[in-house]
Amino acid sequence: MQSLTSMRFNTFNVIPTSGLLRGILTFGLVGQSVLGLAQYPGQASDKMKVPVSVPMKAKSFDLQDVRITHGLFRDNAEREGKWLLSLPVDRLMHSFRVNAGMNTPKPGSPTKMPRPLGGWEGLDMELRGHSIGHLLSGLSLQYASTNNEAFRKKGDSLVTALADVQRVLNQDGYLSAYPQQYIDRNIAGTAVWAPWYTLHKLFAGLTDQFTYACNQQALAIATKMAAWASKKLSPLTPEQRQKMLRNEFGGMNDAFFNLYALTGNPEHLKLAQFFYHKAALEPLENGQDNLNKAHANTFIPKLVGEARDYELTGNEKAKTAATFFWNTVVQHHTYAHGGNSDKEHFFEPDKLSKHLTGNTSETCNTYNMLKLTRHLFTWSAAEKYADYYEQALYNHILGQQDPESGMVCYFTPMKAGAYRLYSTPDQSFWCCVGSGFESQSKYGEAIYYHDDKGIYVNLFIPSELNWREKGVTLVQETAYPEEATTRLTIQANAPTQMPLYLRYPGWATAGATLKVNGKVVAVKQLPGSYITVNRTWKTGDKVELTYPMTLRLVPTNDDPRVAAIAYGPIVLAGEKGHANMKGTAPFHDPADPYQYYGYDYTIPDSIDHTIHMGGKPVTDWLKPVDGKPLTFQTVAGMGNQAVELRPYYNLHRQRYVVYWDLD
Repeated sequence: MQSLTSMRFNTFNVIPTSGLLRGILTFGLVGQSVLGLAQYPGQASDKMKVPVSVPMKAKSFDLQDVRITHGLFRDNAEREGKWLLSLPVDRLMHSFRVNAGMNTPKPGSPTKMPRPLGGWEGLDMELRGHSIGHLLSGLSLQYASTNNEAFRKKGDSLVTALADVQRVLNQDGYLSAYPQQYIDRNIAGTAVWAPWYTLHKLFAGLTDQFTYACNQQALAIATKMAAWASKKLSPLTPEQRQKMLRNEFGGMNDAFFNLYALTGNPEHLKLAQFFYHKAALEPLENGQDNLNKAHANTFIPKLVGEARDYELTGNEKAKTAATFFWNTVVQHHTYAHGGNSDKEHFFEPDKLSKHLTGNTSETCNTYNMLKLTRHLFTWSAAEKYADYYEQALYNHILGQQDPESGMVCYFTPMKAGAYRLYSTPDQSFWCCVGSGFESQSKYGEAIYYHDDKGIYVNLFIPSELNWREKGVTLVQETAYPEEATTRLTIQANAPTQMPLYLRYPGWATAGATLKVNGKVVAVKQLPGSYITVNRTWKTGDKVELTYPMTLRLVPTNDDPRVAAIAYGPIVLAGEKGHANMKGTAPFHDPADPYQYYGYDYTIPDSIDHTIHMGGKPVTDWLKPVDGKPLTFQTVAGMGNQAVELRPYYNLHRQRYVVYWDLD
């Protein structure tokens, strides 16, 4: 088996052909005053230097305008927030200061942090520094979501420390925890572990600090880094550029498109277009599924960047690529819980039953798929995007975090009898730890959208939305998914004529019940659409919406006899106990930074993952357990053991089965 480093370097096996640059690259920086950034259309639009140039069916609300009031998502976010605040600035900055030759006193010194960070942030790791970018984003997202000053102050401290390092390095704005030689190796096409990937996280974290926490210094750092990148990349030939882009570079195109939107500086647009990877993207523009054997999380961020290209420049090829890619991944490469890939790579389309292993569904993939989904939803307001968002959010992202420790997993194994392997507080720092800092901190971002007239209610999460422009507050109360009903209460400064677009999920085949101020309203729409309630609202008006949940099988595309079981939107997993869990399980052993990859789950032979159906529907052999919401038990008999199933997101620290062999 290849080492992880070499595997992540060889992310695309097609040698790119030479070609003209996508735009003339004449680098240089022009000073610009800047006011705000919106990664998603609709956010901070009054502050944008470059507005969205294409029609939008829906717009995002600012994260500051949505508050999650209680429930599962708030609990996860609070645990993540405590983790973010617990990591000392000096430890986070250690590798940056070492790279700059700054003072790092010996262990035991009263001015020294206890010890450097471990895992992927160790000084012997070429990817070191990536986590601080994610952490900057996570802190800013937590601040926007809660208005808790502790998150803003922690972010300010990190930004100030990074500015000190950038000043000492004094290399035309270069800033990183590793030397520029890593970039030189990347340009030369020699093996190195993804230096642009790491810089993408830093760019994104700095712009998030400016956007969500109003940190002007963060923007200044990012702008200087862009000046360095312009100077570094301008001499490259088209052939050198495509050679460099074979290595994983995260969402550098997305980062520079966002910086361009923020500054209006055409040189930032050129930088974004520089990171156009022909070998990966041209086939997608032509409707060709080129994903088999491709490294999944190398691909997905590129398409997020393509989405921003379309929004800011109107590039139709970018729109085609992003849309085709999303449809291909969701329809042909996605497991029941919303994740994708095996051993970090896509495989042949519609071959899920052949890839139920312990290395399925890298969580970063789903983090990035949800980013892409948000963009695509704003273009069309198609309900299918909200369906996928719910599927992946409730099952994969919510289920990434261990509710006892707050630690997160890298893979979510689909192998029968496996379990999730969790990180450690300061000795893992995998990519999925970093993206988890963000995913678990921004749960308010996709609950609501709006057009010029009304509000889309996409997710059923207890929350409060403040639509300042309309003078309307919308309060949502629900115990969903433990109950099928959500309740919306309007507060309005004055009577307001406004439509509510209520998502009617595709899984809700048992129908819907709608009440407005206690009166039943006929629902004529079908699942997979939106129910529109258009009226003049006044304070105290209430909407009650119920979607009965039913049990259903979710078969693999290639074999209907291999299936997961879902109840409404929630994927269920069968409890299989703790037998033979060895060593530090279910937590990562810090002695091996790559332990999760090819991990031996020591699955006992006694683990059974067959259900004998006897030709009967799922409701005949799976029954609800009294007093336990969302919990079911297989009916003993017909050769079946009695197994309890509960939500995948809520089954932790033990073995489980998601996909069953049906007989």
